[in-house]
Amino acid sequence: MTDFYSLKAKAINGKEIEMSAYKGKVLLIVNTASKCGFTPQYEALQKLYEAYNPQGLEILGFPCDQFAHQEPHSDTEIQQFCSLNFGVTFQLFSKIDVNGENTHPIYQYLKQALSGILGSRIKWNFTKFLLAADGTPIKRFAPTTNPKDIAKYITPLLKTKPENPAP
Repeated sequence: MTDFYSLKAKAINGKEIEMSAYKGKVLLIVNTASKCGFTPQYEALQKLYEAYNPQGLEILGFPCDQFAHQEPHSDTEIQQFCSLNFGVTFQLFSKIDVNGENTHPIYQYLKQALSGILGSRIKWNFTKFLLAADGTPIKRFAPTTNPKDIAKYITPLLKTKPENPAP
């Protein structure tokens, strides 16, 4: 299997980011969409980020338009939407495919490492993957899983415990 840290992705601002930049960080990777019933999860993701980022959590958001055309916007529009409506400050990436022949390599890796209820396919927007600080995939979460419920899986992986845990 490919090493997660050998992968890269284009940030929403167009800059390429090597996943090796996240070595030593606990990662929560999420495929997102702006017009989905789960879109309000951006707010809970941001709260997780604010609570746990000082202890080593990074959240990586990957917009995707493969589910009922729920992310029709450009990268610039997505970034503005997330910032204005949810105060998102965690890293967003350029829109990608998470299923099919054009699946982004990061999602090829994640799906191979952690199959879900539908096998390796991503079921819907806001499927979440938790990776340990050494890059090991730990757990896959369904779109319906509220990000605040993931905190109990994040805290044991962090270097220190947060002073103000997410609500």
